[in-house]
Amino acid sequence: MQQPVFELAVVMQKRTIDNRWQSEVWEPVAVLDDVRCEVEAGRMATDNGFERWLFRGLRLQLRREEAEGYYLNISTQKPRVFVMWQMDRDCAVPHQVSASYNDACTWMDAGEQVDSVAMPPELYNHVSAFAREHYRPQPKKRIRPRSFQSKEQPPRSRR
Repeated sequence: MQQPVFELAVVMQKRTIDNRWQSEVWEPVAVLDDVRCEVEAGRMATDNGFERWLFRGLRLQLRREEAEGYYLNISTQKPRVFVMWQMDRDCAVPHQVSASYNDACTWMDAGEQVDSVAMPPELYNHVSAFAREHYRPQPKKRIRPRSFQSKEQPPRSRR
């Protein structure tokens, strides 16, 4: 079976702040369907201390091995798209996008900058259907309480 791929565009925003150590903050503010996006990549707008940039050509591929991460995301009140980005000179550039909590955690564990934005409804429908089809919760393993173990049997850890 072929795994679904979505072409996305990310809107990054630079916001001027009044801070001794830092003059600006970058953050993703939206994820758009790149196929339907009619705006050219690059600077979109500048307005009262805000500057927005559009980055096109990012791919979100749904993978079976990430079904649990998608399920964890869509089962929340506010499903998110996770954007991994890096500074390139004076601009924040998104490098990867994912709908999986597990992907986002892996990126953060690796020291990458990861932020999230609201998941568009049309993408939510696809991710939700994919997670329902492929996610199978692992059965819980019952650990026998120590009071029921024999004295000859060594105690088991509760990992």
